[in-house]
Amino acid sequence: MTDAFLTAMSGVMEPYTLMLMMVATCAGIIAAAIPGFTITMAIVLTLPLTFAMPPMQGIAVMLSVYVGGLSGGLFSAALLGIPGTPSAVATTFDAFPMARQGKPGKALSLGLFASFIGSIISIAVLIIAAPPLAMLAVKLGPWEYFALIIFALTIIASLVGDSLIRGLIAGLIGIGIATIGPDPLMGRERFTFGYEILAAGIPFLVILIGMYAMSQLLSELEPSHDQHSQTSGSLISGDMRPHLWQTAKGVIMRPINVIRSSLIGVFIGAVPGAGSSISNLLAYDQAKRASRHPETFGKGEPDGVVASEAGNSSTVGGSLIPLIALGIPGSPADAVLMAAIMVHGISIGPRLILDHPDLVYSMFIAMAIASVFMLFIGILLMRAFLNLLNIPKYIIVPTVLACCAIGTYTLNNRLSDLYLLACIGIVGYILKKLDYPLAPLVLGVVLGPIAETNLRRAFQTSTDWTLFFTRPISALLLALAVASIAYSVYSLIKQRKAVA
Repeated sequence: MTDAFLTAMSGVMEPYTLMLMMVATCAGIIAAAIPGFTITMAIVLTLPLTFAMPPMQGIAVMLSVYVGGLSGGLFSAALLGIPGTPSAVATTFDAFPMARQGKPGKALSLGLFASFIGSIISIAVLIIAAPPLAMLAVKLGPWEYFALIIFALTIIASLVGDSLIRGLIAGLIGIGIATIGPDPLMGRERFTFGYEILAAGIPFLVILIGMYAMSQLLSELEPSHDQHSQTSGSLISGDMRPHLWQTAKGVIMRPINVIRSSLIGVFIGAVPGAGSSISNLLAYDQAKRASRHPETFGKGEPDGVVASEAGNSSTVGGSLIPLIALGIPGSPADAVLMAAIMVHGISIGPRLILDHPDLVYSMFIAMAIASVFMLFIGILLMRAFLNLLNIPKYIIVPTVLACCAIGTYTLNNRLSDLYLLACIGIVGYILKKLDYPLAPLVLGVVLGPIAETNLRRAFQTSTDWTLFFTRPISALLLALAVASIAYSVYSLIKQRKAVA
């Protein structure tokens, strides 16, 4: 093992490999900051470039794109209120209000340091606990998956703002949108109402970009925002460079939040198919529940930024647990990594760590180095991204709109997706004007199909519905879901009484 570790270290620490990793990390950050350009897309585009590389070098480069991408969505989430990737949805809740308050540099640096610490924690857990955590994740059946999603859906109750009814309606709208198109198991069309444009369903990224990007751009065109937008740029011009250490200290002084959020990210990442789009919302939700001042969340609360970014960045370590230990990719991005390893003639499975320990160690080392690169490159890019706020609105709005359109079209190369994007954007804008929260809607779109698929699989396996309550893990998760809803309602009533 010592020889394998030294071999891995020498392979990854070569100057040329380090240079490629640095470029790949930068590319991942920039790609994820573009609305609609997902981390998986960035890794897929990187894959052909690694075919001619040695296995260690190729995997290190792809992991660098992965790590950089999970933090890149922070930039557009904080500065534009648009999550660059699904894993940055919860980041918009507090990072964007913080930027609006004239502290975008603080929002970015909080997110970067939280992402770095979350990545390091996930690497440590990956090294120490990969086999037992992988075995736990693989034992989850459709009953446990359904219970886990139901528990995750209870986050809606904590994202509703001041109106529980509006939040639940938004969540139901999201679940309803997710049912349009092909049946997830049988592939038959449903709820298309005879419109061919809906035959393939509404892609999640179209909903994400439309709800957040398009609705935000429409809001930015309102005259009432002009004065605020023009002054915000002058307030933030390079104000955070001297305070980076203070911001890092602010993250370190929140150890419980960082560790809790990182462990949530690791666990969710270890569950195949869950992914960072769930972990950042769940980490944010738990941070809000544990806070002594939950009413400050959504208004520029630092704990919200720290929780969401630590949660999504730690997912990469968790998702590699089933890949390394069992040969099961935890996410689409991990499936691409798995393909890259297999291209070099290396079999994936339980014997990977025994037959190729040097490759596994190189993955650990590459993730750690990429995390360091992510932090420093993010800090260096911060000045350039901050300057975006000083660009006149008549330039930045059409530019971002063009990026959204390009990202949407390249997703499936369908012109119809652009029409759907416009429609979803208008719906999102109307919902915002009516004071309906968008987060529950997006959460419903993400989790609805997963819940439906696993519920149907459970009944296909056995018609005994009591298994949801007799299987220990499923029963525990459902109990936590009930407790979560009860606590959210209690907190909302208590908060209203305090205001009254």
